[in-house]
Amino acid sequence: MTAIVLAGGKSLRLGRDKALEEIGRQSLIERVIERLSPLGNEIVVVTSSSDHLPDFNMRRVYDIYPGKGPIGGIYSGLKAAPSFHSLVVACDMPFLNIALLRYLIELSPGFDVVIPRVEGKVEPLHAVYSKNCLAPIEALLYEGKLRIADFFPEVRVRYVEEDEIEKFDPEHLSFFNINSEADLECARSLLVGEPK
Repeated sequence: MTAIVLAGGKSLRLGRDKALEEIGRQSLIERVIERLSPLGNEIVVVTSSSDHLPDFNMRRVYDIYPGKGPIGGIYSGLKAAPSFHSLVVACDMPFLNIALLRYLIELSPGFDVVIPRVEGKVEPLHAVYSKNCLAPIEALLYEGKLRIADFFPEVRVRYVEEDEIEKFDPEHLSFFNINSEADLECARSLLVGEPK
């Protein structure tokens, strides 16, 4: 199982590269990579060719379809991944829950997508995808369709519902992501109360 970190976004709402924003003396991307490291998997960072990220001493791949948003990043990561299944997360999710991620991984055999669903909405940047997703994603990209869930009817999907999520992450902090200054401040205050 490869872990893919999507770091190629334009950070338009924040106005600067959010992957490099610091909370708790670490950049967001460093924190995400650190959170993933107990899983013991290869980590692949997907980014744009114009990124300013430091060398994290791990595999970096560039978007094959630049400017196509997260679906292009998922495609690029899956294409580069050595494993059949890959865990995909965004670089701006500072409170990833390892137990929940392990649960998604454990559910993945027999499915092409294992994805949390909260209040009827899926969390596509906190999910497991298989290489069987490549062809349907590519078809969407050719059609200019960028909504990730649009290819789900073509593959085997396992939705992870709220009652399952809450066993590991009752506050749903795993899905908290940074889009604004207010989000950054909220993350910093949450970090203060985080268990060590």
